[in-house]
Amino acid sequence: MRVISRKILRDFCESHADSCDALYDWYRVSSKAEWQNLIDVQQTYPKAEAVGSFTVFNIKGNRYRLIVDLVYDSQRIYIKYVLTHAEYDKDEWKNDPYF
Repeated sequence: MRVISRKILRDFCESHADSCDALYDWYRVSSKAEWQNLIDVQQTYPKAEAVGSFTVFNIKGNRYRLIVDLVYDSQRIYIKYVLTHAEYDKDEWKNDPYF
């Protein structure tokens, strides 16, 4: 799958250095994946879940949440948000028009 945009991951790592290894591991695995549906995703990331139109990944033992839009037909992953667990719980990300 093609991951768009890696810059979001780099920017988040600048302010949350402890997340870098886990985010880059996710990036490496995801960019090589050929997922066709959520079940395929969950074979690699069992705790991944669909929330609205997005897929949410737990990063670094659930300390962070990676929210993406998976487009299986075109094999693209659009990174929407990387949040701390506390930011995620505020649900402000759900105001996204694509949610």
